[in-house]
Parts: sequence; C-alpha cells; structure tokens
Amino acid sequence: MTAENEFTVTPYSVDGEIDYEKLLEQFGADQLSNDQITAFPDPVHPLVHRNVFYAERDIDRFLSAVNTGNPHSIVTGRGPSGPIHIGHVLPFYFAKYLQEQTNALVYIPVSDDEKYFLKEMSLEVIGAHTRENLLDLLAVGFDPDRTRIIVDTADGDVVYPLATAFAKAVTQSTIEATYGEPANIGLSFYPAVQATHLLLPQLIEGRHPTLVPIAIDQDPHIRICRDIADKQRYDVDKPSALLSKFLPSLAGPGKMSSSDDAPSILLSDDREAVFEKIRAHAYSGGQSTIDEHRDLGGDPERDTSFQFLSYFFEADDERLERLAQEYRDGSLLSGELKDIAAENIADFLERHQERRRQLGSLVDELPAYRLTDAERKRARQRVGFLDEELF
Repeated sequence: MTAENEFTVTPYSVDGEIDYEKLLEQFGADQLSNDQITAFPDPVHPLVHRNVFYAERDIDRFLSAVNTGNPHSIVTGRGPSGPIHIGHVLPFYFAKYLQEQTNALVYIPVSDDEKYFLKEMSLEVIGAHTRENLLDLLAVGFDPDRTRIIVDTADGDVVYPLATAFAKAVTQSTIEATYGEPANIGLSFYPAVQATHLLLPQLIEGRHPTLVPIAIDQDPHIRICRDIADKQRYDVDKPSALLSKFLPSLAGPGKMSSSDDAPSILLSDDREAVFEKIRAHAYSGGQSTIDEHRDLGGDPERDTSFQFLSYFFEADDERLERLAQEYRDGSLLSGELKDIAAENIADFLERHQERRRQLGSLVDELPAYRLTDAERKRARQRVGFLDEELF
C-alpha cells in the first residue's frame, strides 16, 4: 500500500480510507454471496441487499436455522463512551428487523467496562453515558420477551464467571498477535468478556446458531470467540458473523465517529440540527459550481448524503436509483441531495425520539429485558460452576 491509501482497522482504532476488499484478505473473512443474500427473510433488508453488510463468517448455519424455523439468536452490542449517533444505531434496527421477521432471540451486551479500560473517562461519566444509551436501545422497540440486555458491571454475577472460564482458553501471545500490546491488563482480559457476550445465548438456551451483525472493526473479537468455541470445552457452536462497512463520516469517506473532530448526527439531534450539519459538513460528490455540475454531473459513490440514503435512510430502491441517476446527469444538485438526506434522517430521528419520550424511567423499563435468575444460573452451570450457596 502507498502512503495515501494506507488504513488501519482494529476494534480500538479506525483511520484512513478503507479498502474493504483488501480488509477481507487481511481478516480472512468471506464476501457475502448472492445466494446468501437471497436466503435472508423477504423482503431482504437494505443493509444486506445493498452490501452494507458485505462479508460473513459461517453464516449458512444461521440462515438454515432461520429458514427451517429452528432456534437462532442475534448478538450485537454497544460500548457506552458517548451519545449514540446514527452509525451506531443501524445494527440495532437491523436486529429488530430480524427479530420481527424470524422471532429471533436478541442479546445486547453493553460493555461499560471496556470503555473504562480504553478511554480517559471516569466511571461516573461512563455510567451516565450507559444510562442514556440504554434508553436509546429501549426506544428501538425490541420485544422484551425475546430480548436480553446485559450491562457488564451490573451483570457481573454472570459475566465474570463465564469470562473466567473462557480466559483460560486464550494465551497472552494470542491476544497480542490479534490486538497488539494492550495498554492495560483490563484490555488483555476483555476478549474473554466479549466471548461471554457472544456465547451467552447458547449457554442460556442451549446449542444453536448465533449471528453477530457487527462493524468489521470488531471482527477480531469474533475470531477469538470462535477459537474458544472451536476447542469444544463447552457445548456451543462457533458464532456466525455478518460484517458491515462503516457509515461514512460527514467529512467524507471513513467511519462516522462521536469521538473525533468530524461532526456526527446524534440520535438526540432535532430537525434543525440535522439540516445544519448536513448542509454545512456533508462531503459532496458534486462539482465546484452549479454550471459545472449541470454539465458534468456528480458522483453518488463519493457523496456522503447519497451514501446515507443508500445505507439505510431511503428504503425505496427505485427512488434511490433515480436519485443516483439524476445526480450523475447533473439534474439533481448537491444542495438538493443534501436536503433529501436531511429530511429522511430527521424523520427517522423524530420517530425514534417519540418512542423514547414514551418510555418510563430505566428503573421501570429495563427489568423486563434483564436476565432472569434462572437464566443466570443456567449459564454459570453450563461452564462448570456448581452454583451452590457457599456462605
């Protein structure tokens, strides 16, 4: 790679303009095939058929369970280091879609411990982000009978025993080969916690296919967990992975982030803020003047506003293709395309915000989504804890 096209993708750092095909070669994952895309529930979600989720690990077992009505689950989590932006929330709406289409179990781990290990933030600040993030997760609208939300520090009675069991199966050299040298011993141990997240549905419900729809920077966690499962010390299958590209930054190609200088569109943004951010900051694939744009047209593949629509915020394939064609031939201007994207995103956010306003307090809402005592006991027993009263 030359200097201008170098990029870095790890669970803790994403930099540069990403070559997604080259990244597949580096990670050893497989491109999602057309047959696999069509095996998803009809209608196939835009994130899948538009190749936002573009790669996979061992997904055929999960799709087979979906299409034969056999038990299956989904795990996708959140690291509460700040407010949730629109790039963060897409996997959760995808998981909700699958839950509605297939009656899937959905497990949502919230890794407040990892963010403390990783960020220069106090426990109090991370706790405040955790509470706000949980309300946004509840506002997505999951079925509480088919959904479990696990907060690492609040659910330590099940997370820590399982992580203890799994940690013994991973060497420090494996951690350093996968992640580099950890900044602290918390990050050395965290992959065992992540394995707990991904294997927890099977440890509670019994062996079954589990899908992890996740951004591709999180794939190293999947690889470590699959290695643990492959040792067959526990009655679990290796989880499948569905790996996504990143929602672009407003500033142009790259990952949208709430922790860098590029502005992000937050779930809390009102309509005015959305329009202001997109009009002022969304990278344009158009020409420098209106006359040039009318003559030469624009490039929707480089335009952030179009990419937002393509990834998630325009459900109608025919309308999306029409907008792309009008942008290419110059009849649709960059400013007009920005306003279309802002309108769709603002409508989505208003619906989300209204559901959040309808929620009660976390004390009232969260218990329906937490692990039951029986589920906690079952998970601990399946990794070998007798779960008897010691004191």
